[in-house]
Formats: sequence, structure tokens, C-alpha cells
Amino acid sequence: MHLTPDVARRIALAAQGFADRRPSGMCNRHHGRRTFDRVGVVQIDSVNVVARSQDLVLYSRLGQHRTDLISKLTAAGDVFEYWAHEASHVPMNLHPYLRWRMEDAMHGKGMWGSMARIRAEEPALVAAVLAQVRERPMTVGMIEGAGERSHGMWGRTPGKIAMEYLFWSGQVTARRGRNFERWYDLPERALPAAVLERPTPPRAEALKELLVTAARSVGVGTSGDLVDYFRLHGPTCRPLLAELVDEGRLLAAEVDGWKPPAFLHPEAQRPRRVGGTALLSPFDSLIWERDRAERIWGFRYRIEIYVPRPKRVHGYYVLPFLLDGELVARVDLKAERNARVLLVQAAWAEDDRDHERIAGELATELLGLASFLGLDGLEVVGRGDLAPALAGAARSLGAAGESPSG
Repeated sequence: MHLTPDVARRIALAAQGFADRRPSGMCNRHHGRRTFDRVGVVQIDSVNVVARSQDLVLYSRLGQHRTDLISKLTAAGDVFEYWAHEASHVPMNLHPYLRWRMEDAMHGKGMWGSMARIRAEEPALVAAVLAQVRERPMTVGMIEGAGERSHGMWGRTPGKIAMEYLFWSGQVTARRGRNFERWYDLPERALPAAVLERPTPPRAEALKELLVTAARSVGVGTSGDLVDYFRLHGPTCRPLLAELVDEGRLLAAEVDGWKPPAFLHPEAQRPRRVGGTALLSPFDSLIWERDRAERIWGFRYRIEIYVPRPKRVHGYYVLPFLLDGELVARVDLKAERNARVLLVQAAWAEDDRDHERIAGELATELLGLASFLGLDGLEVVGRGDLAPALAGAARSLGAAGESPSG
């Protein structure tokens, strides 16, 4: 099947939920479930300079919603947390199809070296931590005999590493507390019995289900796009993709300008146009595969959190701006919660774009985000070629649009 780049772009946006209007009013559990079913996996990130990534992913598609919506979905058994695309919230129906990863971990495969070492070298510690979870749900700070924390930015105690191994291997599961801390518990206490009782499928069947889920969530993608969605193994999955095409569960496709061949989900929607606006988390599944974002939108995006300030190009926590199906700008944001204001520390437009139109739409979107975050206004205080127009648009909307400082 042959697709033009424009059609492929619209398919990709529709698959991720950006061809639909946001619901009116406050969203509920039904809207949350629908979003999770559509995107298949929501990556978790702890950085809270604006809002945590998982909340931004829901906001970009749903607009105003309760900030505890994911917690409610978890408590209701609609989603669970596991290593899918990094640490992620995943629809509960995918649990059986990720058990092969848990089984690999039980045998010391497919996980970080520190966890493999704990499993192999300190089985008594692992057993002791699991015994403590059997007694009661707990955080890592409650582990007795956790040991000394290692040095460095990611310093962890042996007890914490043991708990992380137990989590990766599926012997414990986790829910998030009010302060984003993980509360670990036994799967049989925390997950629906109906899901745990489902048989574990053969590995090839599980991988094929994950690949089809990925295809449904991206709409159209290369083998690399589909494999990356759940962080699978490319050489293992490529023959499975061919089988899925033979079975009619995927369609082979060619997209003009894409060097690799593509795969299309048979039920992929092809809207005539995609309108609306959205600010995207750096870890949004629409753009987390940076080569794909560049291939589809010509949008080169790199997160600069770990780049020293003098070397940053666009800023610390930069959100791409989606306008009528195109990535047209990016803004470096910070929620100043004490001052109750959303700061725009930098604003940049893509080449050959209408700054005035982008600024007006972006200012409106930013004010909506500020309201979602419980902030009172918007201040444009930073640099960037879009900053002057954005400051003017913010002032016209009654926000505190300060003059750019550089």
C-alpha cells in the first residue's frame, strides 16, 4: 500500500488521539481508559518542573481532568505500572503479554546489571525484602535492613535494588502515592484476579500482540517504530512482523520519503484534516522516537535536561507545540507554584511559520495548561524568536505577558 507523507502524518495523529476534539467539561475514568487503550502505554517521568509527563500526556488529549485520574485508574484495575517503554502505565489487558519479560528477569535476563547482581549474589536479601512486602504494602524507605546507599546521582541501597528486581520480575507490583512514591504490594493483592488467572501466552504470541498494539497506537510506522514502542528486540521481531502481514493483522506499506518499509494497522483512521492545538510532553508517545518525529514532521527534537545550561539550545524542559497537525513551535516552561504563574522561559517557532498566528493559539493553550496546573496566569520572560509575539498575545488575553529579556 502506498501512502503520501501527508496521509501518513494524519494517520499517526489520529492513532494517538489528536484527530478528536477534547471532551467538554471535566474528564472521568471512561475518558482515561479510552486514552490508555488508544496509546497503549504512557511513559512515567518524575520531573515536575511543569507537571509530570504522564499527566501532560493525558492533558494534551483530554484537557482538564482530575490530577489523580491515573491513580484512580490504577486502583480500579484499569492500568498497572511496569517496564514497557521505560517505566510506564499500561492497560491491564496487556499484563499477560508482558509476563515473558518478568520470566526473563526471574532468570537474570533483560534487566539492569545491578539487579542481576543482587539476584545472583544476595538471594537472602531478595527473599527478606519479598517477605516484608508479604506482610504489608510498603515503600523502599520502609525496608528493614536495606543497607548503605551507593555513591553518585542515582545512589541506591541494596534493599532498593532488590525491590526493583522484584518489581521487574513481577513478584511485586506498585502503585503511586500522593508524593509520587511507589507503594509496593503483592500482585495477588493489588491486581485483578481475572487478569492474573488468564493463561500466559507463548512468547511469540505475546510479542505479536505487542507489535499489533504498537501498530494500532502509531497508525503507521517502520519496524523500528513498532519494536521501540514496547522496547522489544528487533532481530526477534522482524520475522514476526512478516507473519503478521501474512495473517492480515498488519498491512505492508510504503510512504514517500521513508527509506525503511512501513506497516499499517488495518483499522487505522485517515482523517481528511487534523485541527486543534496541544502541548506535548518530551516523553509523549507521539514524539518519543526522535527519528520518527523528524521523519514525519521534519521536527528535530532533543531533550536538554542533562545538558549544561550554557550549551542548551532551546531550554531545560521544552514542550513541542502541535497546531493543526503540524509541530510549529517549542516552549521552555516552568510552573512557579509559589507565585502561581506559568513561566515561558523561551519560545521558538519553526522556520517559515506565521509567528502571530502561532503566538495567539499558543497563548490560549498555555493559559489552559496554567489553569489545569492551578496557576493564575502566564508570564513570558525568556528568549527565542517567538517570545515577542507570544508576550503580546498573552497580554491581549489578559495574562501577565512580560517583555522578553533576551
